[in-house]
Amino acid sequence: MSSNPILKRRTFLKGVGATLGLPLLEAMLPDAGLAAPSAGVPKRMAFVFVPNGVIVPDWKPKGQGTDWHLSPTLEPLANVKDKICVLSGLAQDNAQAKGDGPGDHARSSAAFLTGAHPVKTGGVDIRVGQSVDQTAAEKVGRQTRLPSIELGTEGGRNAGQCDSGYSCAYSNNISWKTASTPMAKEINPRLVFERMFGSAEDRDAAKGRAKRNEYRKSILDLVTEDASRLKQQLGQTDRRKMDEYFTSVREIEQRIDRSRDEDSKRKVPDLVIPTGIPKQLDEHISLMFDLMTLAFQTDTTRIATFMLANEGSNRSYPMVGVNDGHHHLSHHQNKQDWIDQLKKVDKYLVGHFAKFLEKLNGITEGNGTLLDHSMIVYGSAIADGNQHSHNDLPILLAGSGSGSITSGRHLAYPKNTPLNNLFLSLLDRMDAGVESLGDSTGRLKGLDA
Repeated sequence: MSSNPILKRRTFLKGVGATLGLPLLEAMLPDAGLAAPSAGVPKRMAFVFVPNGVIVPDWKPKGQGTDWHLSPTLEPLANVKDKICVLSGLAQDNAQAKGDGPGDHARSSAAFLTGAHPVKTGGVDIRVGQSVDQTAAEKVGRQTRLPSIELGTEGGRNAGQCDSGYSCAYSNNISWKTASTPMAKEINPRLVFERMFGSAEDRDAAKGRAKRNEYRKSILDLVTEDASRLKQQLGQTDRRKMDEYFTSVREIEQRIDRSRDEDSKRKVPDLVIPTGIPKQLDEHISLMFDLMTLAFQTDTTRIATFMLANEGSNRSYPMVGVNDGHHHLSHHQNKQDWIDQLKKVDKYLVGHFAKFLEKLNGITEGNGTLLDHSMIVYGSAIADGNQHSHNDLPILLAGSGSGSITSGRHLAYPKNTPLNNLFLSLLDRMDAGVESLGDSTGRLKGLDA
């Protein structure tokens, strides 16, 4: 049997003003029709940021290596425990003050993916460093339609001061294209979806949001003819995979539309309400994770960042009984009732991350799952929000990078091991060819043990 695939990996379905990427099908792999190998399956890399630190005693698991137990905060990850590593002992030294005084929150988000110390300024002379995601995008981003995507749930300006003399650009971004250019995150699910699947010609032709919504069809309606022709070339397994994928795309479209319709009914005088941003935080976070899943599944991009909230965010979480602001509570001064509320927030956010991982793990790809072929970091550059500590950070690594990482372990590293050593190791697995990043001192050992 020929080893040449029937379809190219970068096959798209096309319609009038629409382009839809496809998931990885057996017909795109060598030796199609045999047991689908993992050769040729791309690796993905993502970074999920959580603000204000965590309650460390409830975060840290007991035991090390493969003999470990999930901590109370990490309990939602039970279904994917064998697909994650908890990494202890890592630090972002450049989030420390280093003579610059207050501003730990701004330094945390700025240094998180750069490993660089931000220039303390509230003006236009911002400077920190290129982030790991953009280093990867620069090296391998041309292989996909979008080099990277940057997502969030809270907006925010890049001008002015947000934390003790530091520019708001530092608090509101974790992705930096260059040392002085942050990559603005998108918080509107509709715009993320259109960036991924809509065409520039279609957007330019539609004059005004009302007209777009009135005449807009589902992207699946636009590509139905092309999809029907393609299905005739596919085997039963690939046809079923296509049907599951189309169902997922349609469901996300419908959720985005419901959010838009709910917003349009709200009567708020003199307030412009962004179209497509869900009113409920639960739905907003879920939609963004689902869009990231689609982006990876269709190979629209292999690199993503997601800020669950801006650093220093004072958002409340009434859905878990926390009505006070997150940042306010993080300065808990060892008050037990404040600590108890923070534990709820920590577990709530980990719970959303767990659902995301479970979804990735439910999508078959090659000889594994979409999660198996990913490397997803969850955490921040602040450990204890009360002390503003930047060492022994709360870091999770999910996925095995196509078998190059041994998951299901708690790895404890020597105190103050640079977090950027982890990032350098992930860049190696993305074939980025980078020798250093920020304050890295080498590769992080033990990931493949």
